[in-house]
Amino acid sequence: MQTFEPDTLIANPTGVPVVASVLVNAEPAKVWNIVGNFAGFPVFIPALSHIEMTGTGVRSVRKKLFKDGNVVIEQLNSRDDAAMHMTWSLIYTSLNIGNLWAAMQVEPAGQGQSRATWTIIGEPYTGTEADRPGFQAFLQAFADDAMNNVRNLFA
Repeated sequence: MQTFEPDTLIANPTGVPVVASVLVNAEPAKVWNIVGNFAGFPVFIPALSHIEMTGTGVRSVRKKLFKDGNVVIEQLNSRDDAAMHMTWSLIYTSLNIGNLWAAMQVEPAGQGQSRATWTIIGEPYTGTEADRPGFQAFLQAFADDAMNNVRNLFA
């Protein structure tokens, strides 16, 4: 009889964090209503067709369906509406992404302004260390575009 040990494919990734941060001309609560909505990312990521949710709150899972046919499935790890901060991890994707962890945070930044910050730590699924700069550039461009859209929503 074979003995099985607990295992998982989900692990915290290593690497340099990708950070996309924008100053937004809106009160923090209004910005958090957009970027803190785990099911609402299509509002600022136009490449998304829609999101299907399973569950609510921490441990809920979202399936992000992209217009180009790609799929990303992520689980909400933590959420603090008072602190306007949440984290999530990748479960599955059709993209060349291995383990990925991300955080979204909104902070006050003066009268009528906020700073929204998306931090991502990810690893490519396939490739070598030589491929990491291109992968990091892909993540950075994706996050920068999304966060610029957030800023533009309040322009």
